[in-house]
Amino acid sequence: MNLPNKLTILRVAMIPFFVLFMLLPITGEADKWIALALFIVASLTDMLDGHIARKYDLITNFGKFMDPLADKLLVCSALICLVELGRIASWIVIIIIAREFIISGFRLIASDNGVVIAASYWGKFKTTFQMIMICLMIANLEPLHLFTDIVMWIALILTVVSLMDYLIKNKEVMKETK
Repeated sequence: MNLPNKLTILRVAMIPFFVLFMLLPITGEADKWIALALFIVASLTDMLDGHIARKYDLITNFGKFMDPLADKLLVCSALICLVELGRIASWIVIIIIAREFIISGFRLIASDNGVVIAASYWGKFKTTFQMIMICLMIANLEPLHLFTDIVMWIALILTVVSLMDYLIKNKEVMKETK
């Protein structure tokens, strides 16, 4: 159990606390700020664990499996909480989650064929804008609502663009082999 894997486990362990502060009235107005802090720390552990794993050659099968799963659990949990709170439309969340399922399935098929599909720049931009969008929606600051909406639309567009980019660049993965 190396440091990157511990950070991944920490990220997963933070999710229930994040959800509690998002949805339950625990401390009043401070709830959203605690939830925001938990989300930011959890998001930063994602960047940190990947950096450490690559830099110190600490890549493990556990990390390859759990890191992307932890990321999806964090983002999906946040988006579902935001739907519950009425801060984002469910159809937008469905598109974002559907993209994650499609890419995960696509990567699974590619892996079975011995192909590794690396993250693209579009996917990285998508992730960045989704994280910013989620942070803005958690904070829910009235003066930033227009900016939050703009970031949401950019994140949604990047979600679709990155999906199309993956599918087009890796269409050979779906071809049947005999």
